[in-house]
Amino acid sequence: MPESALTAEVFVTPSIPAETGVPGARSIWSPISATLISGTRDAVLVDAFLTEGQARDLGDWIEASGKNLTTIYLTHGHGDHFFGMTPLLRRFPGARAVATPGTVAHMHQELEPEFFQAFWESTFPGQLPNDLQVAQPLAGSVIDLEGHELRAVEAGYSDTHDTTFLHVPSLDLVVAGDIIYNGVHQYLARTSKATRQQWIAAVDQVAALHPKRVVAGHKAPGAQDSPRAIADTRAYLTDFDELLDKVGDPAELVDAMLARYPDRLNPDALRLSVRRVFASERAGYPA
Repeated sequence: MPESALTAEVFVTPSIPAETGVPGARSIWSPISATLISGTRDAVLVDAFLTEGQARDLGDWIEASGKNLTTIYLTHGHGDHFFGMTPLLRRFPGARAVATPGTVAHMHQELEPEFFQAFWESTFPGQLPNDLQVAQPLAGSVIDLEGHELRAVEAGYSDTHDTTFLHVPSLDLVVAGDIIYNGVHQYLARTSKATRQQWIAAVDQVAALHPKRVVAGHKAPGAQDSPRAIADTRAYLTDFDELLDKVGDPAELVDAMLARYPDRLNPDALRLSVRRVFASERAGYPA
Protein backbone atom coordinates (compact mmCIF):
# COMPACT_ATOMS: atom_id res chain seq x y z
CA MET A 1 0.00 0.00 0.00
CA PRO A 2 1.23 3.53 -0.69
CA GLU A 3 2.65 5.25 2.37
CA SER A 4 1.19 8.66 1.56
CA ALA A 5 -0.29 10.82 -1.17
CA LEU A 6 1.95 12.25 -3.89
CA THR A 7 2.29 15.81 -5.11
CA ALA A 8 3.78 17.15 -8.33
CA GLU A 9 5.33 20.57 -8.93
CA VAL A 10 6.68 21.96 -12.19
CA PHE A 11 9.71 24.21 -12.75
CA VAL A 12 9.93 26.02 -16.09
CA THR A 13 13.22 27.52 -17.21
CA PRO A 14 12.67 30.46 -19.57
CA SER A 15 13.73 30.89 -23.17
CA ILE A 16 17.44 31.59 -23.70
CA PRO A 17 19.43 32.88 -26.70
CA ALA A 18 20.92 30.32 -29.05
CA GLU A 19 23.78 30.93 -31.48
CA THR A 20 22.96 30.28 -35.12
CA GLY A 21 26.45 30.32 -36.63
CA VAL A 22 25.61 33.54 -38.50
CA PRO A 23 27.49 36.57 -37.10
CA GLY A 24 25.09 38.93 -35.37
CA ALA A 25 22.13 36.57 -35.70
CA ARG A 26 20.75 34.75 -32.68
CA SER A 27 17.76 32.51 -32.27
CA ILE A 28 15.71 31.64 -29.20
CA TRP A 29 15.55 28.26 -27.44
CA SER A 30 12.14 27.37 -26.10
CA PRO A 31 11.34 27.22 -22.37
CA ILE A 32 11.74 23.74 -20.86
CA SER A 33 9.89 22.09 -17.99
CA ALA A 34 11.02 19.72 -15.24
CA THR A 35 8.62 18.02 -12.83
CA LEU A 36 9.26 16.98 -9.23
CA ILE A 37 6.96 14.21 -8.02
CA SER A 38 7.15 13.96 -4.23
CA GLY A 39 6.01 11.72 -1.43
CA THR A 40 6.49 12.34 2.27
CA ARG A 41 10.29 11.95 2.17
CA ASP A 42 11.44 11.09 -1.33
CA ALA A 43 11.07 12.58 -4.79
CA VAL A 44 11.51 11.72 -8.45
CA LEU A 45 12.54 14.37 -10.98
CA VAL A 46 11.42 14.14 -14.60
CA ASP A 47 13.84 15.76 -17.08
CA ALA A 48 16.83 17.89 -16.23
CA PHE A 49 17.29 20.89 -18.59
CA LEU A 50 20.23 21.92 -20.75
CA THR A 51 22.84 24.35 -19.40
CA GLU A 52 24.94 24.42 -16.26
CA GLY A 53 23.07 27.52 -15.08
CA GLN A 54 19.66 25.96 -15.64
CA ALA A 55 20.73 22.85 -13.72
CA ARG A 56 21.97 25.01 -10.84
CA ASP A 57 18.62 26.78 -10.60
CA LEU A 58 16.79 23.46 -10.80
CA GLY A 59 19.00 22.01 -8.06
CA ASP A 60 18.25 25.00 -5.80
CA TRP A 61 14.53 24.41 -6.37
CA ILE A 62 14.82 20.70 -5.54
CA GLU A 63 16.87 21.44 -2.43
CA ALA A 64 14.28 23.98 -1.26
CA SER A 65 11.60 21.27 -1.45
CA GLY A 66 13.27 19.45 1.41
CA LYS A 67 12.77 16.10 -0.34
CA ASN A 68 15.31 13.34 -0.83
CA LEU A 69 15.89 13.04 -4.57
CA THR A 70 16.12 9.34 -5.36
CA THR A 71 15.65 9.23 -9.14
CA ILE A 72 15.93 11.37 -12.25
CA TYR A 73 13.83 10.03 -15.13
CA LEU A 74 14.59 11.30 -18.65
CA THR A 75 11.70 11.18 -21.10
CA HIS A 76 13.79 11.22 -24.28
CA GLY A 77 17.29 11.75 -25.61
CA HIS A 78 17.33 15.40 -26.70
CA GLY A 79 20.20 17.18 -24.97
CA ASP A 80 18.02 20.00 -23.68
CA HIS A 81 16.25 17.49 -21.44
CA PHE A 82 19.23 15.51 -20.11
CA PHE A 83 22.47 17.52 -20.16
CA GLY A 84 21.55 19.04 -16.79
CA MET A 85 21.47 15.53 -15.32
CA THR A 86 25.25 15.46 -14.82
CA PRO A 87 25.52 18.46 -12.45
CA LEU A 88 22.38 17.30 -10.63
CA LEU A 89 23.96 13.92 -9.95
CA ARG A 90 27.05 15.69 -8.62
CA ARG A 91 24.83 17.75 -6.33
CA PHE A 92 22.57 14.85 -5.27
CA PRO A 93 24.96 11.86 -5.20
CA GLY A 94 22.34 9.55 -3.71
CA ALA A 95 20.14 9.83 -6.80
CA ARG A 96 20.23 7.64 -9.89
CA ALA A 97 19.35 8.68 -13.43
CA VAL A 98 17.31 6.26 -15.55
CA ALA A 99 15.68 6.12 -18.96
CA THR A 100 14.38 3.49 -21.32
CA PRO A 101 17.01 1.65 -23.38
CA GLY A 102 15.92 3.49 -26.54
CA THR A 103 16.37 6.84 -24.84
CA VAL A 104 19.78 5.82 -23.50
CA ALA A 105 20.86 4.89 -27.03
CA HIS A 106 19.66 8.29 -28.26
CA MET A 107 21.66 10.02 -25.52
CA HIS A 108 24.81 8.33 -26.80
CA GLN A 109 24.02 9.68 -30.28
CA GLU A 110 23.62 13.22 -28.94
CA LEU A 111 27.06 12.97 -27.29
CA GLU A 112 28.91 11.71 -30.37
CA PRO A 113 31.78 14.22 -30.62
CA GLU A 114 31.17 15.39 -34.18
CA PHE A 115 27.46 16.05 -33.64
CA PHE A 116 27.91 17.44 -30.13
CA GLN A 117 30.51 19.98 -31.24
CA ALA A 118 28.70 20.95 -34.45
CA PHE A 119 25.31 21.41 -32.84
CA TRP A 120 25.19 21.65 -29.06
CA GLU A 121 28.53 23.27 -28.25
CA SER A 122 28.29 25.73 -31.13
CA THR A 123 24.73 26.68 -30.16
CA PHE A 124 25.50 27.16 -26.44
CA PRO A 125 29.24 27.89 -26.27
CA GLY A 126 30.67 27.73 -22.76
CA GLN A 127 27.30 27.01 -21.17
CA LEU A 128 27.07 23.22 -21.16
CA PRO A 129 28.08 21.00 -18.24
CA ASN A 130 31.42 19.20 -18.37
CA ASP A 131 31.82 15.41 -18.40
CA LEU A 132 28.33 14.74 -19.70
CA GLN A 133 27.03 11.24 -19.12
CA VAL A 134 24.01 9.15 -20.06
CA ALA A 135 21.36 7.60 -17.85
CA GLN A 136 21.23 3.97 -16.75
CA PRO A 137 18.74 1.76 -18.60
CA LEU A 138 15.54 1.45 -16.58
CA ALA A 139 14.86 -2.14 -15.54
CA GLY A 140 11.25 -2.80 -16.48
CA SER A 141 8.87 0.13 -16.79
CA VAL A 142 8.00 1.12 -13.21
CA ILE A 143 9.65 3.48 -10.74
CA ASP A 144 8.44 3.03 -7.16
CA LEU A 145 7.92 6.16 -5.08
CA GLU A 146 6.80 5.34 -1.54
CA GLY A 147 4.52 2.59 -2.78
CA HIS A 148 3.18 4.50 -5.80
CA GLU A 149 3.90 3.31 -9.33
CA LEU A 150 5.34 5.79 -11.82
CA ARG A 151 5.04 4.09 -15.20
CA ALA A 152 7.37 4.79 -18.11
CA VAL A 153 5.47 4.40 -21.39
CA GLU A 154 7.31 4.05 -24.69
CA ALA A 155 5.44 6.05 -27.32
CA GLY A 156 7.63 5.93 -30.44
CA TYR A 157 8.25 9.10 -32.43
CA SER A 158 7.31 12.62 -31.35
CA ASP A 159 9.73 15.43 -32.19
CA THR A 160 12.41 12.73 -32.09
CA HIS A 161 12.69 8.96 -31.97
CA ASP A 162 12.28 6.63 -28.95
CA THR A 163 10.29 9.13 -26.95
CA THR A 164 8.43 8.26 -23.74
CA PHE A 165 6.16 9.74 -21.12
CA LEU A 166 5.73 9.07 -17.40
CA HIS A 167 2.25 8.16 -16.16
CA VAL A 168 1.42 8.62 -12.48
CA PRO A 169 -1.99 6.94 -12.00
CA SER A 170 -2.47 8.06 -8.40
CA LEU A 171 -2.27 11.70 -9.54
CA ASP A 172 -4.05 11.26 -12.88
CA LEU A 173 -0.87 12.86 -14.21
CA VAL A 174 1.15 12.44 -17.39
CA VAL A 175 4.57 14.06 -17.63
CA ALA A 176 4.70 14.03 -21.39
CA GLY A 177 8.17 15.17 -22.42
CA ASP A 178 8.14 16.44 -26.00
CA ILE A 179 5.08 14.44 -27.01
CA ILE A 180 2.98 17.38 -25.79
CA TYR A 181 3.69 21.09 -26.21
CA ASN A 182 1.81 23.82 -24.36
CA GLY A 183 1.81 27.37 -25.70
CA VAL A 184 5.11 26.92 -27.57
CA HIS A 185 5.71 26.31 -31.28
CA GLN A 186 6.47 22.64 -31.85
CA TYR A 187 9.87 21.49 -33.08
CA LEU A 188 9.25 19.72 -36.39
CA ALA A 189 12.74 20.05 -37.87
CA ARG A 190 13.53 16.34 -37.41
CA THR A 191 10.16 15.07 -38.62
CA SER A 192 8.72 13.80 -41.89
CA LYS A 193 5.15 13.37 -43.02
CA ALA A 194 5.31 9.76 -41.79
CA THR A 195 6.82 10.58 -38.40
CA ARG A 196 4.35 13.42 -37.83
CA GLN A 197 1.64 10.79 -38.12
CA GLN A 198 3.56 8.69 -35.59
CA TRP A 199 3.67 11.74 -33.34
CA ILE A 200 -0.11 11.99 -33.53
CA ALA A 201 -0.28 8.32 -32.51
CA ALA A 202 1.93 9.13 -29.50
CA VAL A 203 -0.40 12.01 -28.58
CA ASP A 204 -3.30 9.58 -28.79
CA GLN A 205 -1.53 7.25 -26.32
CA VAL A 206 -1.51 10.09 -23.80
CA ALA A 207 -5.14 10.94 -24.55
CA ALA A 208 -6.23 7.32 -24.02
CA LEU A 209 -5.24 7.58 -20.34
CA HIS A 210 -7.64 10.51 -19.79
CA PRO A 211 -5.24 12.34 -17.48
CA LYS A 212 -6.47 15.29 -15.46
CA ARG A 213 -3.07 16.97 -15.61
CA VAL A 214 -0.53 16.94 -18.44
CA VAL A 215 2.93 18.51 -18.17
CA ALA A 216 4.41 19.40 -21.56
CA GLY A 217 8.16 19.20 -22.13
CA HIS A 218 8.08 22.71 -23.58
CA LYS A 219 5.46 24.98 -22.08
CA ALA A 220 4.88 28.69 -21.72
CA PRO A 221 5.81 29.88 -18.22
CA GLY A 222 2.63 30.16 -16.19
CA ALA A 223 0.57 27.98 -18.54
CA GLN A 224 -1.80 25.57 -16.80
CA ASP A 225 -0.96 21.87 -17.12
CA SER A 226 -4.33 21.25 -18.69
CA PRO A 227 -5.24 18.14 -20.71
CA ARG A 228 -6.37 20.62 -23.37
CA ALA A 229 -2.71 20.66 -24.46
CA ILE A 230 -3.27 17.15 -25.87
CA ALA A 231 -5.80 18.33 -28.44
CA ASP A 232 -3.81 21.49 -29.12
CA THR A 233 -0.67 19.48 -29.91
CA ARG A 234 -2.58 17.20 -32.25
CA ALA A 235 -4.22 20.15 -34.00
CA TYR A 236 -0.86 21.86 -34.56
CA LEU A 237 0.45 18.75 -36.33
CA THR A 238 -2.62 18.28 -38.51
CA ASP A 239 -2.71 21.99 -39.36
CA PHE A 240 0.95 21.95 -40.34
CA ASP A 241 0.47 19.09 -42.81
CA GLU A 242 -2.76 20.55 -44.16
CA LEU A 243 -1.07 23.88 -44.87
CA LEU A 244 2.12 22.26 -46.16
CA ASP A 245 0.06 20.63 -48.91
CA LYS A 246 -1.43 24.00 -49.91
CA VAL A 247 1.41 26.51 -49.81
CA GLY A 248 4.07 27.20 -52.40
CA ASP A 249 7.08 28.28 -50.34
CA PRO A 250 8.43 28.31 -46.76
CA ALA A 251 7.52 31.93 -46.02
CA GLU A 252 3.91 31.26 -46.92
CA LEU A 253 3.78 28.29 -44.57
CA VAL A 254 5.31 30.28 -41.71
CA ASP A 255 2.80 33.09 -42.22
CA ALA A 256 -0.10 30.64 -42.37
CA MET A 257 0.93 28.87 -39.16
CA LEU A 258 1.50 32.17 -37.36
CA ALA A 259 -1.97 33.28 -38.40
CA ARG A 260 -3.43 30.16 -36.77
CA TYR A 261 -1.11 30.22 -33.75
CA PRO A 262 -0.31 33.89 -33.09
CA ASP A 263 0.17 33.50 -29.34
CA ARG A 264 2.58 30.55 -29.19
CA LEU A 265 6.08 31.29 -27.94
CA ASN A 266 9.22 31.01 -30.05
CA PRO A 267 8.32 31.41 -33.71
CA ASP A 268 12.04 30.79 -34.38
CA ALA A 269 11.31 27.10 -33.79
CA LEU A 270 8.58 27.27 -36.43
CA ARG A 271 10.85 29.00 -38.95
CA LEU A 272 13.59 26.40 -38.44
CA SER A 273 11.08 23.57 -38.72
CA VAL A 274 9.62 24.92 -41.95
CA ARG A 275 13.06 25.40 -43.49
CA ARG A 276 14.12 21.84 -42.65
CA VAL A 277 10.81 20.28 -43.73
CA PHE A 278 10.93 22.06 -47.09
CA ALA A 279 14.54 20.97 -47.58
CA SER A 280 13.65 17.33 -46.96
CA GLU A 281 10.17 17.12 -48.49
CA ARG A 282 10.24 19.64 -51.35
CA ALA A 283 12.84 19.37 -54.13
CA GLY A 284 15.02 22.40 -54.72
CA TYR A 285 14.92 24.03 -51.29
CA PRO A 286 18.19 24.36 -49.33
CA ALA A 287 18.48 23.23 -45.70
